Amino acid sequence: MLFRSSLCIAIFIGHVYQPVTPIPASVDICHAVSVTSPLSSLPVASPWGTWIVEGDHDGLTAIHLPRTRQRPRGTPSPLVRAATRQLEQYFAGRRKFFELDLHINGTEFQTRVWTALAGVPYGTTVTYRDMAEAVGHPRAFRAVGTANANNPFPIVLPCHRVVAQGGLGGYAGGLTVKRGLLALEGLSL
Repeated sequence: MLFRSSLCIAIFIGHVYQPVTPIPASVDICHAVSVTSPLSSLPVASPWGTWIVEGDHDGLTAIHLPRTRQRPRGTPSPLVRAATRQLEQYFAGRRKFFELDLHINGTEFQTRVWTALAGVPYGTTVTYRDMAEAVGHPRAFRAVGTANANNPFPIVLPCHRVVAQGGLGGYAGGLTVKRGLLALEGLSL
């Protein structure tokens, strides 16, 4: 899988996810990215409501969950259109990974968590504790949950694949959406 950010070199995340292994050294972590061209967005229908894909000519800035009150705006850039097509393919069960340019903007910890999320394979889950260990902070599993709740790219950076030790855990889009996304990937919890 290839994820890029306009101010960072390519982030290659094709490793097999191993919960106790830190993020590979080949992953460049991006901090604040300034968006230089006008933002645009497009809706994407899903069984759980309409998601809004937002970005500019250089990359995506966010994927808004169905529960948010975002509305499409502007003339969509080719990258926003490509992201929309990829999400439609995912919802139809025809896509298991994404090839998109992302404007990643968060704290160093959030960015490490979001980058590690990209290494969680389709159709699998890991625990919040596994993710905390993967980013080098084994006791920060609650902070991992908070970072997941603030993930600007749900599905693409699959926070829905992170579950609690004894159950589903939370999801910013609601547990019905989380269960549905996991079921789409062949999992039932």
